[in-house]
Amino acid sequence: MRMESVEDYSIFNKIGGRGAVHLVVEQFYDKVMSDKILIPFFENADMQIQRGKMKAFLMMALGGPIKFTGKDLRHAHVHLVKAGLTDEHFDRVAVYLDDVLEQNGVTVELREIIASVVEQCREAVLDR
Repeated sequence: MRMESVEDYSIFNKIGGRGAVHLVVEQFYDKVMSDKILIPFFENADMQIQRGKMKAFLMMALGGPIKFTGKDLRHAHVHLVKAGLTDEHFDRVAVYLDDVLEQNGVTVELREIIASVVEQCREAVLDR
């Protein structure tokens, strides 16, 4: 008989695990890269690497079995803040993530939890 672990109850598992995160991130960046206000922040980015970093970060942030080893949020985004990244941009990104989660059948309850996780990143991403 298999014992349930804390990981069984993670948001990561509740939304569908690794496959769901990969799909959500791909769809998320499709939306982001079609937004004329956000595109300038990604002009010099290798989007394959960017998508990979986001997948790893999101898996870790949602309780998945991943240890994110990239730069912390503040250092990873400070150059974007210098280029004009603001709350407006952060809000747009958060809305796109929520839209994609909804399109993939993630419940309102889980989307609200994920939104709170995203919101906890705001100050670091915006270097405040």
